[in-house]
Parts: sequence; C-alpha cells; structure tokens
Amino acid sequence: MFAPRTTPWPLVALFTAGYLAPYLLPTTVGRLDVGLPLSATQAGAVGSALLLSSASAGFVLASRVERIGARRLARIGLALAVFGYGGAALTHSVPAVVLGALVGGFGSGTATTVAATRIAAERDPHRASALGLLGVSALAGVVYLTVPHLGRGHGQPLAAIALTALAVWPLTGRLPGRTTLPQTRRQRARLPHLRSGLVLAAAMPCWSLVQNSLWGVSGRIGLTQAHLTEAAVGVVFAVALGAGLLGVLGAGALGPRLGRALPIGAGTALIAGCVVASASATDLTTFAAGEIAWNLLYPVVLSYLIGLAASLDPRGRWAVLVGSASSLGTAAGPLTGSLLSARAGFPDMGAILAAGLLVVAVPMTAVALHTAGRPLLPGTVRRRGGTPAAVVAASTGAPTGAVPQVGAPEQAVVEITVDTPAVSARGAYDTAGPRRAAAAPGPSAD
Repeated sequence: MFAPRTTPWPLVALFTAGYLAPYLLPTTVGRLDVGLPLSATQAGAVGSALLLSSASAGFVLASRVERIGARRLARIGLALAVFGYGGAALTHSVPAVVLGALVGGFGSGTATTVAATRIAAERDPHRASALGLLGVSALAGVVYLTVPHLGRGHGQPLAAIALTALAVWPLTGRLPGRTTLPQTRRQRARLPHLRSGLVLAAAMPCWSLVQNSLWGVSGRIGLTQAHLTEAAVGVVFAVALGAGLLGVLGAGALGPRLGRALPIGAGTALIAGCVVASASATDLTTFAAGEIAWNLLYPVVLSYLIGLAASLDPRGRWAVLVGSASSLGTAAGPLTGSLLSARAGFPDMGAILAAGLLVVAVPMTAVALHTAGRPLLPGTVRRRGGTPAAVVAASTGAPTGAVPQVGAPEQAVVEITVDTPAVSARGAYDTAGPRRAAAAPGPSAD
C-alpha cells in the first residue's frame, strides 16, 4: 500500500503570502498613479522597485534557510511585509510609500524563499506549488472584486497584502527550526545539474518579464484602450484569476503524465498568442477573452517551471535561485510595459513581447527534455563495453525489480558523516571451511 500524501498547508499559506504582491501588481500600480502625485511611468517604476527588492531577498537568502531556520526566517519575512506594506498603505508621502514598498517587497521575497526551499524538499513539489498558486489566485480574485468598492486610494491593495501576511503568521509555528549541517558536508555540497540550472535561470527572467510587462499595464489597456470602467476591469481580472484556478487544478490533477516539456513549450507558445490578443483589445469581449485565456495558461506553465527547478536539487537551491532570477524579470516588467506602451502603443508592445516569449521558450523546453530522459548515473554504472547497466538489463530480460528502468532519473547521492570509524574485532572472524566438532566423550578404557 502507498503512504497517504499529506498537504503542507503552512508552506501553501506562506507561498500565497509571498506571491500575492506580484498578483496584485496591476491594481497596485494603477492606484499609485491615481492616488499619489505620480505619472504612469513613475508608478511602474515603484512597482518594479518593489519586485526587485523581493528578488534580492531570494538571492541573499537562497543558501541560508537551513542555517537560519525556516520558522525564524518566515516570521522575519512576514513581519517585514506587515510593517512595510501596512506603513505604505497608511501614508500619502511618496518617499514613505516607496520605502514601505521596498521593505514589504523584501519581506515577500523572504517568505517566498522559505516556501520554495521547503516545497522542493517535499515528495511531490509540483503538487505543493500548484496548491500555492491555487491559493494566491483565489485570494487575488477576491481582492480584485472587493477593492473597487472600498474607495480609490492607493492603500487598499497594499493593506490586503499586509493583512494576508499577518494572517499567515500563526502557521509558521509548524515550520522546522534551524538545521545544523556538518562543516565538511556544507563545503562539498555543490549545485547539481549546473548547466541545466544556469540555462533555466537565464531564461526565466525573460519569460517573467513578458508576463509582467503586460500584467503591469493590463489595467490601463482596459481603461484607456477598451474604454471600460474600473469596476468592469476588476470583474474581468477576477474572472481571469478564477480561470487561473481551473488551470492550476487541471495542472495538479494532470501532474507529470505529459512530462514537463510539452506543457512548458506549447503553453508558452499559446501564452504568446494571448499577449497579442490582450494588448490589441479595443472592446470588452476581446479584452476579457485575452485576459481570461492568458490567466488560464500562465499559472499552469509556471507550476511546471517551478516543479522543473525543484527537481534539479532536492535541497531547493535551484528552486530559489531560479525563482529569484524570475523575480528580476518580474521586477522589470511594469517599467518595461510602461515604456513600450508609451513609445510604441499597446498593440506593438504586445507583438514585441510575444516574439520574445517564443524565443525564450526554446531553451526552457530543451532543459525540460534534457532533465526528463537521462539514464541513471550515466558514465558510472556501465559494462566494459560502455553500455549502461539499465539498458543491458532491459535487453537481456533481467528482473526489473532491482534494476532501474531505461531513462529513469538519476538518484541523489547522499553523504553520511561518520564521527568515528568502526574498528573490527579480530575475534569476530575465523577461517573458512567446516568447523571440527568437539570429540564426544567415549567409554572408559578400563
């Protein structure tokens, strides 16, 4: 019988709190433009600074989660999010809002770093990340439906992020504390799959840049180009995020049945088409169709990308580094979208972003194909003729129970530190061969 899968709800909640700020980016940037003396480009720059601060937290803390402790680091991140976003929501001073956004962004990035590291250590990281995306999509949809009815100030979306971080705080007690690793093991623990990880880390910023360039100006497209009201745009965003819920549920149910290459490659190509449709929308129907289809596909592909990064290293370092690299693209998205739309217009901006998305889909799909089909321990478990042992076993009819299948993923090699070597006792060994039986006492010769 298989052991039942347990759901890591504290990690799901922490993931939701960390990812909520990027999901609320359109309304956050739009309300900074309306509620404060900022231009559209300046508001986009503030959003980019927030996300850049979040990305920096991942780069700084990627290798320190075990030493500091997941529980302590998660609480620090949530506290920074509460004070940063909460302070920015309560003030109308532009420097104070910018400072609060930077502090809150670092807190969001810290929470995301802890969640990504712990999710990578789960037995099913794809399922855990899918549940996290499900939670953040649902919460963001509720915020988009609620915020337009609470006034037009800049503080409502920031306050929503702060309150979410405050609500997640009690769940951090179930996270593990500090893990002390032996010094020799820390020095020898290199990043596995270096080439694949570097390619994925280089491609993810471009992928995220495209998504958030459009997402950062989607509100303005609906208001100015499609001529919709803020309430109508909010309803479209809520429905779109609801479609994202269905996409995440489908991705979680499908799991690895189709592998990772097909969802990542084909899904990214379809997203490119949605970007063009959304950016060129001039009415409610086109705008809603593009946004809903895009939000349906985006979290699906993102969940597979998170799972791909988590599979490269069971300690979660690649998951954090790739996620932080993705956050760099996310950070540059609002400013890039604002500049492209101001100089080229929304339709041309969509065409440029879609072309870049198609280009970056190639290396990401290649990484997914490469990491999915390598034989177990290539170059080490071989016959003298050079054929992998798994291939020999498959061709000669050897029992399959003790031999890995052809194309099975590599098994991680774990070092075990032994404090004192075992000393063998000479008396525990004897010569080979039958032992002589002791002579039975016979009758006396008398």
